Amino acid sequence: MLVVETIAKIRRAFFKQGKPIKAICRELGVSRKVVRKVIRSGATEFRYEREDQPLPKIGRWRETLDQLLSENEAKPSRERLTLIRLFEELRGRRYEGGYDAVRRYARRWAKERGQATAAAFVPLSFAPGEAYQFDWSHEIVLLSGVTVTVKAAHVRLCHSRMLFVRAYPRETQEMVFDAHDRAFALFKGTCGRGIYDNMKTAVETVFVGKDRLYNRRFLQMCSHYLVEPVACTPASGWEKGQVENQVGLVRERFFTPRLRFKNLDELNAWLLDRCIAYAKAHRHPEFTDRTIWEVFEAERPKLVPYAGRFDGFHAVPASVSKTCLVRFDNNKYSVAASAVGRPVEVQAYADRIVIRQDGRVVGEHGRSFGRDDLRPLALRPRACPQARRLAQRGTLQGLGVASRHRTRAAQARRCR
Repeated sequence: MLVVETIAKIRRAFFKQGKPIKAICRELGVSRKVVRKVIRSGATEFRYEREDQPLPKIGRWRETLDQLLSENEAKPSRERLTLIRLFEELRGRRYEGGYDAVRRYARRWAKERGQATAAAFVPLSFAPGEAYQFDWSHEIVLLSGVTVTVKAAHVRLCHSRMLFVRAYPRETQEMVFDAHDRAFALFKGTCGRGIYDNMKTAVETVFVGKDRLYNRRFLQMCSHYLVEPVACTPASGWEKGQVENQVGLVRERFFTPRLRFKNLDELNAWLLDRCIAYAKAHRHPEFTDRTIWEVFEAERPKLVPYAGRFDGFHAVPASVSKTCLVRFDNNKYSVAASAVGRPVEVQAYADRIVIRQDGRVVGEHGRSFGRDDLRPLALRPRACPQARRLAQRGTLQGLGVASRHRTRAAQARRCR
């Protein structure tokens, strides 16, 4: 095969220096046929490509090897066999050829398979007020000097690229409700469609195609805000690529270097200011003559008007102990003494706990996200000493609020 340097020498000798073919052949040590081919073709490079590849050994093993390669590709990546293992499998079936033939065939098979199954993507375009995207991310911050992993809720308007970020201690359903309400309150409206992944707090069952069985409470929230939920195809993050990109952007620009705050309230206030400042300072990727905030202001009249706060709680049944306490999420909360002996319903919000019995509120407290938190219950004088010792057993400073005076009096009377 002629190398590029030799071809260049032949062309310069003939076209530039005017040497005859015979002199070029004698000088470079090539045949007249080669020189004529270079001069007549005008090409600067020649490549040899075999039109037909003979497979004397693999010929009758093609179907078997195709089956092995297809089965191997269908397995999870950690369970796939290497080509050496596939070659040994063939040898175990009395294949007499060498490994190189198997390797070349597998490489060509993978190339043809990749060309047949290559994915193509189409850029998405959204009208004003058409859709928003929602997602979660995990970020690391310092709260009161302690390293904590917080769950950041991300909402993004697809047309204007307006962003909203808020940190929570968990990804539970009441946190989803609170994040939506705060985002829509900031936007002063919502969109006609909401694009989600198949998170457990929204989707209970995934069917073939786009059919989903949504969570009942999640559908109630969507109905309240007049939003049509749309779930992405599993493992297809590009269907909500804007919010996926926002996760990386926020992590790089907001959470790096590691943030230090006293509590989540201070962190979320700072994040809200940063979201608005970023939108006002950066250009829109499509409307480059305007900022994200300016496009958002133009989109705002197209949004569905904000319908007010959704009563977003997660309800679970619970029992009341004889000490007027209800255990929820590994913590204890006090209730009125009249609630003892009958079941109650714990309504968990993002920031508080409301305990109801027969539709009546018997306890309301700030929510604790620790473990075994309990604020000591104050007792009247001459109360039984065991009750005071019980109050002293709390190992952590709880966020539960002490019960009302009549509850404490009832406890003291029972202990006498």
